[in-house]
Amino acid sequence: MPRERADVGSFDDIAAAAVRTTGLSDFGGTEHEEGLRLLVDDLNAETAGLTGVGNYMQRSQVKSALVGRLLSQHGFATNPAYAEVPIERPIFVVGLPRTGTTALHRLLTADVRHQGMEVWLTEFPQPRPPRETWADNPVFAGINAAYSAHHVDNPEFMGIHYMDAGSVEECWRILRQAGMSIGFESLAHVPNYSAWLAGQDWTPAYERHKANLQLIGLNDVDRRWVLKNPSHLIALDALMKVYPDALIVQTHRDPVVSIASACSLSAEATEGWSTTFVGETIGRTQLEMLARSHAAFAEARASYPAEQFVDVEYSDFVSDPVATTRGIYQAFGLDWSSQVAQAVEAIDAESRQGGKRPSHQYSLADYGLTEDQVRAAF
Repeated sequence: MPRERADVGSFDDIAAAAVRTTGLSDFGGTEHEEGLRLLVDDLNAETAGLTGVGNYMQRSQVKSALVGRLLSQHGFATNPAYAEVPIERPIFVVGLPRTGTTALHRLLTADVRHQGMEVWLTEFPQPRPPRETWADNPVFAGINAAYSAHHVDNPEFMGIHYMDAGSVEECWRILRQAGMSIGFESLAHVPNYSAWLAGQDWTPAYERHKANLQLIGLNDVDRRWVLKNPSHLIALDALMKVYPDALIVQTHRDPVVSIASACSLSAEATEGWSTTFVGETIGRTQLEMLARSHAAFAEARASYPAEQFVDVEYSDFVSDPVATTRGIYQAFGLDWSSQVAQAVEAIDAESRQGGKRPSHQYSLADYGLTEDQVRAAF
């Protein structure tokens, strides 16, 4: 039976719970509080329409951000050498949701010289332990079991976006440590938080993002980072300020298809959580947020050297994922060896089998949107 709560609780109550869970108390400052306090207020408001299950799940989202911040801060204090770890020419895969970013991200991290952000380390940041020890790690095992149970209970979601504890994933869980993430907007109707986030300078979030990369990659200092997250669209200036030599891969797909699929993902992820974050509300809020993000990226991109960017059309990627990946290597002057080719081909073949093969149905009309509305927004 799903767990339920009468309300989300106050920010201070959730912070206290994170302290009890971790046994840690150093949040490393208060920069995260403004955004998360606004978020919690929105979640507790009538407009959020949260159910008992929604109260529990949304509280868990906020608590997870605070637990991650506490663990990162502990990691910084106990591993001071992290601050000297270089982050050179990291690759960021950006694009609207459902434009192939997940599949492309996983192909780019097939290279043993690359590293991505595994799910369990976004939740519990620490220097990455040797992979052969993960199965015996109780934190890894617990997170993996939770995802396995979720996929059994929600097979439609598995078809939309498969992941487990060891999968490389989006880094929004790291950004939310600073109280900033469009992930929160993709899971609830939080208008005050959304308005606040739209006016923020994301630089502090990316500075903490980099510190986390340095911490997690402390045992892999020679491996290039490959990251992906839709919120990078809205924060390119902050990203480039913190990572001035970043290599950016932007994916493109017909927005009519992309927005419908993004709405479907939000709906499946939050089924039963809210009486208001459904249907037309999902359509309206996700279209506004994603169109704004896309426009912000296009405006900011013009200020940076063209050679730091590569564009990937979704149709080209689906037609030949391996050739597309090789083209990215060539554009950025990276070494495409026979070993890399074999690794990429193996991951591509695996992605086409079993539960990892995408399969789901969605329609703009389910979310009160028309093709004309979407095309006008873009």
